[in-house]
Formats: sequence, structure tokens, C-alpha cells
Amino acid sequence: KTLKSNLLFTLVRVEYNGAVLGDSSKTHVLPDGTAEYDFSTSFEYSPDGPNSLDVLVQKPVLLTLLEVASKDKKKPEKITPLAQAVVDLLPLLQGVRSLKVLAPLYAVPASPSAKLCPEATAGLEVIVSTKELLLSATQFSSGNLLSITLEAAYSVPEAFTADAQQNYMVCLQMPASAEKELPLLFKNGILKADGEKEPFPRPKNWPLGPILAPDALNIPDSFIVGGPYEDEDGDLNRSEDKEFRTQAESSRRVVWDMETRCFLDADAVAILQARIAERRHWPVELCRMSSGGKGKTNKSDKKDEDKPIAFHGVAFVNMMHLLCPGVTQIRGAFRVVNYEDSEVFEKTRVQYSIFRDRRSQLSLGKERLGTSPSSKAAPNKSQKEDSNATVSWEMCGCVLSISLCQHWLQTAQHREQCFSPQQYSEAGTFLVMEIKLDRPLVPKRLREELVQRVKELIPPRPALAPRTEGAKKVVEDYHKRVTSVAVAILREYHELFGKQLLDQGVMDHETMEEQKRQLNYELNTSGKYFAFKEQLKYSVVKIVREKYLKTTAFETKEQLQAFLSELYVYLVDHMHMALNKLLSGEDVSPAPPPNTTRKQLLLFAREAEANKDLKLASLFYNQRIARDQRSIQAWLDYGAFCLLYEDATKAQECFQQAVCLDPQHVQSLLLCGIVCVKLQTYEEAEIFFEDACSLEPPSIIAWTLTGLFYELQNSYIQAERSFREAKKLLRAELEEERKILEAAEAEGKKPSSPSTEPEKIPDGSADKPPEAVEDETSKEEAPAVQETPEGPVVSPEPGNLQAKQVHSDFQSSTSQEGQPAAPEPQPPPCTIFMKSVEFLMQFNAVRFVHKALAHELLSLQGGPTCAYYLALGWTYQLREDLPRWEECLREAVRIEPLNPNVWAQKGHLCYLQKDFDKAKDCYERVLSFEEDAADMHFVYLRLGSIYLDEKQYARAKHIYLLACDNSASCLTWLGVGIACYRLEEMLEAEDALSEANALNNTNAEVWGYLALICLQGGRQLEAEQCYKYTVKLGLQNDALLQEIRDAQHRFGFGDPSL
Repeated sequence: KTLKSNLLFTLVRVEYNGAVLGDSSKTHVLPDGTAEYDFSTSFEYSPDGPNSLDVLVQKPVLLTLLEVASKDKKKPEKITPLAQAVVDLLPLLQGVRSLKVLAPLYAVPASPSAKLCPEATAGLEVIVSTKELLLSATQFSSGNLLSITLEAAYSVPEAFTADAQQNYMVCLQMPASAEKELPLLFKNGILKADGEKEPFPRPKNWPLGPILAPDALNIPDSFIVGGPYEDEDGDLNRSEDKEFRTQAESSRRVVWDMETRCFLDADAVAILQARIAERRHWPVELCRMSSGGKGKTNKSDKKDEDKPIAFHGVAFVNMMHLLCPGVTQIRGAFRVVNYEDSEVFEKTRVQYSIFRDRRSQLSLGKERLGTSPSSKAAPNKSQKEDSNATVSWEMCGCVLSISLCQHWLQTAQHREQCFSPQQYSEAGTFLVMEIKLDRPLVPKRLREELVQRVKELIPPRPALAPRTEGAKKVVEDYHKRVTSVAVAILREYHELFGKQLLDQGVMDHETMEEQKRQLNYELNTSGKYFAFKEQLKYSVVKIVREKYLKTTAFETKEQLQAFLSELYVYLVDHMHMALNKLLSGEDVSPAPPPNTTRKQLLLFAREAEANKDLKLASLFYNQRIARDQRSIQAWLDYGAFCLLYEDATKAQECFQQAVCLDPQHVQSLLLCGIVCVKLQTYEEAEIFFEDACSLEPPSIIAWTLTGLFYELQNSYIQAERSFREAKKLLRAELEEERKILEAAEAEGKKPSSPSTEPEKIPDGSADKPPEAVEDETSKEEAPAVQETPEGPVVSPEPGNLQAKQVHSDFQSSTSQEGQPAAPEPQPPPCTIFMKSVEFLMQFNAVRFVHKALAHELLSLQGGPTCAYYLALGWTYQLREDLPRWEECLREAVRIEPLNPNVWAQKGHLCYLQKDFDKAKDCYERVLSFEEDAADMHFVYLRLGSIYLDEKQYARAKHIYLLACDNSASCLTWLGVGIACYRLEEMLEAEDALSEANALNNTNAEVWGYLALICLQGGRQLEAEQCYKYTVKLGLQNDALLQEIRDAQHRFGFGDPSL
């Protein structure tokens, strides 16, 4: 189609696998640019013949368009090649018996190209069919299609020269079936001198060798696209290799850009998988061979087969990546070394060389590298008589044949070059190639399967009985019973004493007591008291069952007495509510809302941890969950607390509950995986990590932690792939950040701390709890985490270091290295491992922190950073290894002496060492910085306590007031109250202590100071009440307790026991 109509006659020659299948008849080109050839030909397919399945997969049908012209009727016709086209036969293996294609025609360079229409692409309509299916559906689905693309060999030895007599070859061998090994040969590499790099993308070529129309070698819709070195699977994918590779790619190189394919049946797939698992490395041989005009078939060929091969090298391709789930291709640069039998056997268990020991299978001695017999021109009588046609044909065909024995005809100098030791290693030669499978050898779990497995690991808990409505109903019933009994008793009273009118005045106390005795006597003697009690009994039983969920006997008398006391208080309170409602005729106002928010409860819990009061900390965490049981962050925080203090089972329950609330919450899935590792249930851990990585958008932290997990399992290939994916995501994130920065600068605006933007949601929105589930949690809790230590610690101080600087609910104003976001100094480059460390520290996954820090240390170019030492110091702090923690902080101060976080941590260290003078100096230095440290709350608390001990009460009051302004808590207001009391500012002290009591009314020290204030003010009843609570709550401050008792003795009241 679309041929130039000024062509007279044309014919088409069909070739396959080096054989001419036939020529069509001469056909006149119609005025519309079409020609009907109506030509059919065939060849025989045989599994063991020359046109086997392996050949069909590799080689296309070659079609050559020839022009037939004659200037003189007396002279023979002249045949000129115009263009060529190829037809891929692979679809015939994929379940079809016939395919129809329009094969584009590519012009022969030496032909009169003007004869082809420039506006449109000429093409040949071709139909290819088979009598029966070449492969059944079962055979095709159980097998696999392997494609290998050889791009180029870079940094080749200087002895490689651009000589037409030299042929550069690469070969490797693959199992094609249970009994058959298939050598895959790449010939005719083109040696290129120094110059421009190979472009990307560029087309892949058919393994046909030189043909008349070079453009027809390009495989349709198949390109070499390249990519970052860091994403490759080869030997030279590290950052330190980048400069060498960049230089090598523009230096002398041998280029193939060729793809070859082979079909692996089910047995071959199993063999390939087993060999990769056994050997790991696959040998890929490289050599240079001399070519001659005629191939030799005499005895010298056989003699030369035993001689060494020139420039014989081998690359060891690590194929283990193909055994990772879901992986279908590997691509990379693989170093070439000189071929040594011992080294090849050691790495691959292969005992032979394809080029040296099995060259007969390659048919190199006789094979011509032209286009097949078509390079001899047309096989008819007229062509034999027309030497011009033959000459023009062979000029385009580039006739070439290879002879292995030609090496031995070179000069002595050339032979010396061929055998120079370590020639490839000295030159730094490497092959860039790609190995691709149609389907992965190890299928990856589908997202649906992972979700199902997670559901199986976390069976849905049965829904609680609707006890809320039931409890509400039984309380209402109790109110009605109380009201009914009260009305009945009032009626009895009226019958005995009559109604008292308001104008009769208030009854005196003695009369009231006498009437009460008479009423009790009447009710008891008449049996009405028992009747009233029975009316209330059933409603009380229902409250016990529905409200308190008590249905079984108590184990000890103490438990019974404690419960009865609690129940009595509850019943009396509700009795009063019912009576007040009855007597006032109005609804009693509901209980006031709690004074504390979930944010404050988290702060209180971490304060309790810092004071090593784990029971109180656990109480606050549980209160936070009870406040909103659908808060994912509340469950995760409590789980992190349990994980730190070695209660892994309870931590697992918390993390699993978070997954139940949102199965797509990345943090929850990762933490489930981490706790499974701690519990040594590794198969379950892998499910959680895979599920986290399968979510969209992809998470940097999820891929990094998955890599650390595989490394713990000694699955280093999968670990490497996971890290590579994480780095790829990080590069994309930083590139997006760079674009935002450039756009902001172009608009003349100052960008809002671009280095911190990705950390708000570090790896995509999946890392943030959904708004629907968390409600206002993220808004309410994020500031609390910023104000408080990132995780519980075993020392009396929060010791947060910098984990929460970046990953407190993933909302923070810090740099990607976990340091405070400073407008001036540029933070060091972010890494996937420090991102992960920040997350892991938030949830106290110490083992994974150590693994991540080890990688961070290896990946750093300029040595460890301040953030690295802070994180490492955090791990020593948890172990209470103060000397090592001190070493880390010493290095951190050396690197960043102006970092407030470093000085805050140094202050905490000195505080734990009881070196309060140094601790005070460090804390005061933190306050002198323009920026706040990440854990200012605990800096204020500890500095204030030091001032109190030094009796600098005015300073202590100021510091505690700053703490109250920053993040108020019971302890901050207590500090203000103590300082004011010591300054004899009693009114301010009482106000501050009242604020502290409102936030937490279980702090014995608050009640103790309130007792002192009441004693000073002469308020006897209040002083006694405060003292009772002080003793009841178990005040541990002996000095304060003694001070209270001294005051009681001095004032003569305040202790009910006196």
C-alpha cells in the first residue's frame, strides 16, 4: 500500500531463518499506490527441526520489496531492493492460529528513496496462519516468556579496535525444557569511539544481524528507556559509581541494543527457579572474534576449537531478584572479568564455557552475517546473468562470515593483547543488560489476598451487647423506683403528722428527729419498710448487671467490699438526683463535661512515664481510649507504651484494634508487623508489611521498614529491592518539593519551609488517620505530641530526642533530619533511614531503630549527623546507659553546637546524673535560643524544679508560668502554686493549686499544699478535708508531709485524728 505509482513492476521476497521461502510474481503498481501480490508460501515447523519453537520466538519473517525494471527488452531485467519489513510470529504462540498485520516498509538506504512516498508509510498486508495451535492454552499459561536485552559494553579494553574483521559477541545459556539448554547469542556489536552518550529512549533491535534496511531491525513499540542508576539491580548502582559510569557511557563502548527471546515450558521454569536459588549468579560470556570473507570447514576449524578464545570475559548476573515476589525483570550494569574456570565454577557451578566448549552449537564457523541467501540476489536465471543486480545487492548486504580459528592468524602483538591478564578488570568493563519475564517466577500476593489474610490474623471481635441503652434504661428505672418509694413514704408521713405549711415556720431539730423515729417505727412494724426495700431491690440488681456488668461471684472479700462501696456511692448519688428532681419539679442538669482533653491526657501520661509512675501513665492512656474508642492514635499511643515496657501482647492487641478501625492505616499495619517480629511470628509480620506496601499512595517508611524486616530474615535481595523502592519514592518527593520551592521563588514568595512539607504526611495520605475515624483527634493531639516527649522512657525524664520533631502525628515544624526547622542553616540531606528512625522512635520500636541507624551510618557520605547521634543516644537512654548517651551527646554538640535539642538532651542527661548545676546551665542555654527545643515542656518542668530546690522561687514561678502557657498540666500549675506559696502569695498559690486540682484531682502533693494554705488561712474544715485526701492518695514527699504535721501542731487543727 501507498507505493509511488511511477514504479513499474515489483515483487516481494519472503525469507525466514536464513532461507528464502519464495518470491511473488511481478505485479504492476496501480495508480492509487497499491499492488496486489496474492502470494502464499510456507515453511515447516518442527520441535526438533531448524524452525523450532525457539526460532519462532526469536526471529521474525523478513519481507523484501524488490523493483523489477528493464531498460532494453533484449537485456535481462534489473532487480533493485527498495525496502524491507518484518513480521513477529510471537502471537502464534499465544493462543491464536492466524494473525493479520500491516508490516511497515523501511527504505533500503542505497535504493532510490524518492520512489517511496514521503507523506505516508508504505506497508505490506500479511496474513500468517498455522494448521493447529503451536501451544495449547495450558502449555502457554504454565510456561513463561523470557526476553533478554543486551544494551552495550562500556569501558572496554584499549585493544578493542573498530575493525570490520572483528565481531563482538555475548552469549548465555537458558533452559528451554527439561532436556534442552538453549544458547542465546548476541552478535555484531558495534564499537563506538568517544563521543555522545547513547540516547534514551532508543529502539531495541531484532537479532537478525545486518540487513538491507537497518530501520527494519527496530522492534515495534519496544524501547530501551534507561533510568536512574540507583534503581538498577546490577553491580554499579551505588552513588559512588555514578561518576565512573557517567564517564564510561561517553567513552569507547560496544553497542548491541538487541533483544532475544525464548519460551520456557513448565519444566524449564522450574529448572530456572531451582538454579537461581542454588547458584544465585548466572554467567554471561563476552568475547571478540575475527571474521573472514569465507567460512572455513576444514580440519583446522576442529583443531582451533581447543584453543583459548581472545578477550574471553564473563559477567556474573545476580538473578536472585527474580525470586522476589512479583518481580518480572532485572536491569543493571554488571562487571566483566576475565574468564577463569575456577571462579566461574565457584560462583555458578557451571563447568563449561559456551564459546570455548560448545561453540559447535552456535554454528559460528560457517554462519554468514548477512541477511541469508538473499544477499546473493534473486535465485533465478536472469539474476545470475545480471552482475549489476548482484553487486548492488551485496553492497547493501554487507556479506560477512565468522571463523573462530582466524584469531591465530593475527600478529604476535595482537595475541599478547588478547591474553593480557585482567584486561577487563583493569579497564573496568561492564555490561548493561535487561532480563525480563512475562510473568513473575514467584507471584506476588494480590491486594485482596493480603486484606483477607489480615482479617484472618485479626478476627473481628463480636460486637458488644447494646449495654449503653440497657444501662441508661435501668438507671431511669431506678430513678422511677426511688421517686415512687419517696412519694409513698411522704404519703405515710402526711397520714401520721399532717402536711406542714410554709407559713408555720421551720421545724426545730428535736421535733424533726422525733417524727423520724416515729415514721421508722411505723414503717417497720407495718411491713411497709420491707415492701419499699423489695421495690428497690430489683432495680439495684439490674444496675449491677447492666451498668457494672457484674454477673459472677467475687473472688475475695476485699473485692466484694470495694465493689459495694463503689455501688453505694453511685446509688446514693442517683437517689439524690431523683429526689431533687421530684422536689424541685425540674430536670437535674447533666454532669459537666470533663476538664481535660485527649491532648492533655496524653501529656499527663507522658509526665507520669517521666516520673516512672507507670500505673498512673497506663491509667491516663486508658482514660484517653475510653474518651473515644474509635481514636486510632489513642490505641497506637497506648500500644507504644506497652511495647516499651515489654508487654508485647497487649501492644499487639492495641495495634490490631487500630487496624480494625481502619484496615488501610499504614502506621497501624507497620506496628502490627513490628510487634509480630518482637513476638517472633515472622509469617504474620510479613503479611502486615506487604499489606502496608500495597497501599496507595506508596509509603517511604513502609518500604524502608519492610526492607529492615527482610534483612532480619536474611532475605537480602528483597531487602535491597525494598530499600530501592523507598529511595525512589524519596527522590520523587524531594523533586516535587524542589519544584514547589522554585515555583514559590519565581512568584517572589518565600516558601513555607519546603524541607518540612513532606513530613506532615511523610509517605502520602495513607499514613494519616482518616478524618472520619479520628474526628478531631489529629487537630487536638498533634500539638500535644509536639510538646511532649516522643515516647516513653525508662528514665525520669522524657528523653524524646527528636523522634517527635518530625513524626508527632506526622505534624511538626522540623526538618527532615529530625532537627528543629531553622530558617537559616540548610538541613542535611534526608534519607529513608532517618525518616524511618523518626517514626520508629515515636512508637518505641528500639530493635528496628538500631537496624535503621546502622544503615544510616553506612549511607552517610560526610560522616554521622547530629540527628544520628541524637537517635543513637535515645536508644542508650532507654537502656539507662548514661556514659554512652553522654558520648553521643558530646558528638552531637560538636557537630551542631547551636541546636537547642542537643542542649535539652544534655540537660536531661545531667539531671539524671544529679548534676543539677550543669543541667541548669544546659536548660538556660536552651531558653536563650530563638527557637524552642522539641521537648520544651520537660525543660521547663526540670528547670523549675531545680530553681525550687535552690529556693529561687521567683525564677521558678516564671519558668512554671511559661510551662503553663506552653502546655498546661497539673504539674506545671503545681509548680506555680509551690513557688507562690513559698513567696507567701497565698491567693495566687491557691488559684494555681485549684487549676492543678481541676486537671488532676489525684495528685497528693497538690492536696498537701492546699492543706498548708488552708491551715495558714485558719480554714479548719477545708484543711481537714485536704489533709484526708493527702493521706488517702499516699503522699510520697516526706518533707512536705512533715511540714503539714508541724503546721497542724502549730495551729492546733487540721488533723481529724488529733
